Amino acid sequence: MLLNSAGRQLLAGLCGVGEGVLARALPSWAWEDAKLPFEGDAVPEAVWRIGGAVAGPVAFGCRLCAARRTGAVVRAVRYVPRWDRVCVRHGRWLLDADADQPLEYLDVRHLPEVAAAQRRWVGVARRAVRSGVGPERVFALAYAVVGRWWEQAYSWEQERIWPRRLHQVAGGDAGGDLERWRIVGRDAVVFPEVVVVAEALLSPGMAELVWADSGAGQPRVLPADGMFCRRLGEQVGRAWLGPLAATDHGGPLISWMGSVIRRRRTAGGSPGNGDDPWWVRQEHQPATMAGQLRVLGKEKRAPGSGTMWRTVVPPEERARIGSLIDSAEEELLQLRGVQSGPTAEVARQLLRSLGHSAGLIEAAWKRSAVAAGCRFRRWHGGRTCLPRHSGAC
Repeated sequence: MLLNSAGRQLLAGLCGVGEGVLARALPSWAWEDAKLPFEGDAVPEAVWRIGGAVAGPVAFGCRLCAARRTGAVVRAVRYVPRWDRVCVRHGRWLLDADADQPLEYLDVRHLPEVAAAQRRWVGVARRAVRSGVGPERVFALAYAVVGRWWEQAYSWEQERIWPRRLHQVAGGDAGGDLERWRIVGRDAVVFPEVVVVAEALLSPGMAELVWADSGAGQPRVLPADGMFCRRLGEQVGRAWLGPLAATDHGGPLISWMGSVIRRRRTAGGSPGNGDDPWWVRQEHQPATMAGQLRVLGKEKRAPGSGTMWRTVVPPEERARIGSLIDSAEEELLQLRGVQSGPTAEVARQLLRSLGHSAGLIEAAWKRSAVAAGCRFRRWHGGRTCLPRHSGAC
């Protein structure tokens, strides 16, 4: 609830507490809103707003830290950005509090790189301020870049770091409910890479590599083996990632590279969202935990929806599988037409058509199994896939 000046004075009087104390306790205390009257208005006024939209993401607090301060073990909730989610004292990653799921935190005591990334972020934020960019904007872009990688990671044959971390935050084994753990554990698992990417995007030297990859004074298409993406892959501990990142056209990283190039070529021009490297399009923003869990719940209530294979099969394979399915559908639709001729001939034609359609469907199924099987197996920790994945694995 946002208050005008008269409203803040009234609340302080009712509470018997100074306004300075309430300003420290209530994140929304000093926020203004266009619908509130001017400061000179003596009538107390208030407007309701969604807390997360005003003060940022809402996360659980560490119960152990709260107990040290209050002497009582109670649930605590606070507004805290995603770059400050680690309770270093107790080795906990604090989860979103608005996702309607039972966990308040993930145990990251065995993942020291997560707490180290939070300490490293302090320096990255200072660099962002010196560069004239809000740290929250830098983090949002890096979060979008790595979030897109996370969605693509099922098809990365060489990826080993994220599956290992995911099993760690899941208590040693995420295989029992892999889809849910991939949602709940995403932010903690990818956080070290988010900080590294944020630092790289702020580096003038990395921007120079983008300019060189673009041909500098002689414009050319960004190459798949460009120096920038190759160096970025090395910095996140994946030397093989460069070509994959460089060919992810339409993603936030390529958009950032394009903005850097355009600003370099049109120095002094009027700025806009298209030339703002730190602007993250809505479609590039990672889905929230709450939104993903709602979708997962709907899919579980409607089994057989067939959406899982699309997340793990590469786009080119999906195109081939879709083509096979479309051909089978067309064959079957033709059988609805009026058949004429001797009964035996009609029957033989129907059987041939049905057999061909069945062959196309079987080919599509086999392609799905080959493309998806090894990816599920790797994310399940090398074990055989669970029964509900048997249709794809």
